[in-house]
Amino acid sequence: MPVKRLRQGYTTGSCAAAAAKAAIMALRQESLPDRVKINTPGGRELCLPVQVARERDWAEALVIKDAGDDPDITNGIEVHVTARLCPGPVRILAGRGVGTVTKPGLPVPVGEPAINPVPRAMILNEAAQLLEPGQGVELTISIPGGEELARRTLNPRLGIVGGLSILGTTGIVEPMSVEAFRSALVPQVSMALAAGHETLVLTPGRMGQRQAVENYGFSEEAVILTSNFIGHLLEACADAGVKRVLLWGHAGKLIKVAGGIFYTHSRVADGRREIIAAHLAAGGACAEAVRAVLASPTVEATLEIVRNSGQVDFWDMMAGLASRQAGDYVHNRLTVGTALLNLKGEIIGRDVVARQIMEEYLHG
Repeated sequence: MPVKRLRQGYTTGSCAAAAAKAAIMALRQESLPDRVKINTPGGRELCLPVQVARERDWAEALVIKDAGDDPDITNGIEVHVTARLCPGPVRILAGRGVGTVTKPGLPVPVGEPAINPVPRAMILNEAAQLLEPGQGVELTISIPGGEELARRTLNPRLGIVGGLSILGTTGIVEPMSVEAFRSALVPQVSMALAAGHETLVLTPGRMGQRQAVENYGFSEEAVILTSNFIGHLLEACADAGVKRVLLWGHAGKLIKVAGGIFYTHSRVADGRREIIAAHLAAGGACAEAVRAVLASPTVEATLEIVRNSGQVDFWDMMAGLASRQAGDYVHNRLTVGTALLNLKGEIIGRDVVARQIMEEYLHG
């Protein structure tokens, strides 16, 4: 059976560049275009459908985003650009539904529209080809419903308020949502460093994030969501010069790190019970306890079995193992501590480095 080739799409940056070009074209000529061609940074030319309206001193164009086969929540959104000729340079403004940057650490300065450098360059390039020397234009980008959609993205966490970001590095959406999501998590690291945090807390999920902030007093800016990409975020921290991190989260996720698993999606790698059972057996647990762990439906269900085994330092030991595996993963370019939690948010195990981090961070 032939493998279906996934269909590519185009980014919000490409949509904005095409809509900007169409709006400027409408201001400068009588006919209203229904398609425009733009150049992408990846070297491809796109020809995108546009809808254009024009009044005496302004024109507006919209492009409907097509993300191809990528399950992007922005698929189908309308990217509008309103153009008005004016003296001086090209000005790009955020309209309704496009976010504004409020925190340092992103590639866009605080106070500016959340339009990343590559899409901004695409828009400016298309505008420059249509304008006379010294002529300027004011371009206002808006996305109907963008403010509501942005709540389902990382924008609130990144300090981008009021709507979505205009993104894209190649102009093309590759149907690889995992890669896109993984890349979207990395800016949290630079933002935490920009806020002055030297020790970062890496946690796989929202529950761990909330518990770290609300129950244990960590600064929200210092807590980095990794989702399943723990290894990737560890590398991002090491590359950014972070000296120390605390792995923080439910034992059911972080126990995989103790087994050397750094992309933790359950469909790719599980082995949680096997990792626990192997180390429990190595510590002298009876065969019955080991079999009970292997038969447990969840890691949470193994807590009582481990408790009854008499290995009181078991989870501390596993936390230490996770830290060593994580340190090895980044070639010891940073120091790692690990704290394992249960579903109630209680710490069931932590290593020496984790204890030190918590003592210094929370009581220093």
